[in-house]
Amino acid sequence: MNPASTVLGIICSVPRSLWLGCSSVAESLCALRCLQSMPRGHNQNTSVMESQNDDISPKKTSVFKVSKLFEVILGHQEVCKKYRWCVCTRAPTPFSSIQICNGPVTGSRKRPSEGNYEKEKDVCIQLFDQWSEADQVEFVEHLISRMCHYQHGHINSYLKPMLQRDFITALPAQGLDHIAENILSFLDARSLCAAELVCKEWQRVISEGMLWKKLIERMVRTDPLWKGLSEREKYLFKNRTTEIPPNSYYHSLYPKIIQDIETIEANWRCGRHNLQRIQCRSENSKGVYCLQYDDDKIISGLRDNSIKIWDKQTLECLKVLTGHTGSVLCLQYDERVIVTGSSDSTVRVWDVCSGEVLNTLIHHNEAVLHLRFCNGLMVTCSKDRSIAVWDMASPTDISLRRVLVGHRAAVNVVDFDDKYIVSASGDRTIKVWSTSTCEFVRTLNGHKRGIACLQYRDRLVVSGSSDNTIRLWDIECGACLRVLEGHEELVRCIRFDNKRIVSGAYDGKIKVWDLQAALDPRAPASTLCLRTLVEHSGRVFRLQFDEFQIISSSHDDTILIWDFLNVSPNGQTEGRSPSRTYTYISR
Repeated sequence: MNPASTVLGIICSVPRSLWLGCSSVAESLCALRCLQSMPRGHNQNTSVMESQNDDISPKKTSVFKVSKLFEVILGHQEVCKKYRWCVCTRAPTPFSSIQICNGPVTGSRKRPSEGNYEKEKDVCIQLFDQWSEADQVEFVEHLISRMCHYQHGHINSYLKPMLQRDFITALPAQGLDHIAENILSFLDARSLCAAELVCKEWQRVISEGMLWKKLIERMVRTDPLWKGLSEREKYLFKNRTTEIPPNSYYHSLYPKIIQDIETIEANWRCGRHNLQRIQCRSENSKGVYCLQYDDDKIISGLRDNSIKIWDKQTLECLKVLTGHTGSVLCLQYDERVIVTGSSDSTVRVWDVCSGEVLNTLIHHNEAVLHLRFCNGLMVTCSKDRSIAVWDMASPTDISLRRVLVGHRAAVNVVDFDDKYIVSASGDRTIKVWSTSTCEFVRTLNGHKRGIACLQYRDRLVVSGSSDNTIRLWDIECGACLRVLEGHEELVRCIRFDNKRIVSGAYDGKIKVWDLQAALDPRAPASTLCLRTLVEHSGRVFRLQFDEFQIISSSHDDTILIWDFLNVSPNGQTEGRSPSRTYTYISR
């Protein structure tokens, strides 16, 4: 049989990817060995090569054909050249000297020099060294273009390790430790653990660069829960004169923080908490309509027309502010002022330190039901169905910018950011207005009765209504994303963060909902409410929460602190929580 026909016949029967991807004859043999396990249909073109002996199995026949093929290839250089198959100038390699195995196949690449090769090679190298880099590259490209597939594979195997660089090890050797540290500082905890095991040099870079400390600092900057927990080790992020702990300390600290976070999340899911109670002891009518808190204090607005400031650690009343002639229905404060709205139709501005009244705004005709201020802008809403937008140049310089009219009933709540002002009313609608122009944008319809509470952030609006439901809205398109059902009476207050929604209602209950599940249309409604907290004996008027606690107020004249961080081993307990070593982020 013609050797050329034999070669072509066998090659055509083999999947092209098996032999084109090989860098040597020996590796081709290893690849072609896969034919043993192929279905017979793949080798139909080789039937002319099969033995007439029916006792020989197809697998043995395939191996026999592969062996004969390479004996032909290695013994007939002219055939190889004619069909551009594995062109080489060295002497044929005996088939028996090539090993076929399941792992990588390696054949000896060394051969005896032929003719004047060594002398000619030295001359070529001397000339090569005299050329410019561009000329050298061009010359090598010409050489490669004249080589065959086998030689390309050989060169590729030679170049691969040369092109690989351990830059983390190489950079410090060039005096660039800081660059190596900066690169590794972007790794997460799992990747950083793996990087420490690469080699001693990588471990040294991580240790000397204090990368576990930097990882903790990065988590503190980007995650509110981590930021709150960071106060557990106060010296981590403040200048100290004593010796800084080694990187190994922070390596061991990281899993402890993770464990603390998991414990807090489990407490939220299971409803484990310590409960603290403030009795407001109102003299006349009872009820705490509004509140806000921070690390040190809780400020509350009461039905008896007063504003009371409480020490958050001792739970004692520090100061009582009087001046309103009606119930204090809403309030907000920052580091300078407290702004309150009352059923006496006025808005008052107080000095947060001295308690002195700095300004009184008289505009609304009926009770001021809610207010918000931020970055020199304040928005108030009233039972008179209007919304007032104010410019706050200073506590004493507050001017009316615009009045928004459109609701057909009392406007119970407002919220805003740089893009939108959002208002909700007893007329069952939520209206969206442009913050910059104060022009009307759209109306969100869906609630079946009046809307009592609302929070807006990014694209999400969450509202609570006297139809006993909570609705989630996309503010940009106006679509209702989800309806949460579970409260038995009017939903009076609602807040949400990145993980959960917390709502309070006139049924005296506080419910914790899974926000991410609520935003997933595939999540069953039965899985959305994580926990129901029942301690108030009256209507829940207002609540605020962070990663560690809920603080709520009620018609029962109490303020409750639900602490999910300092939980006693036996579960829920009354009285003061243990001394706090964490801090939280106020909203």
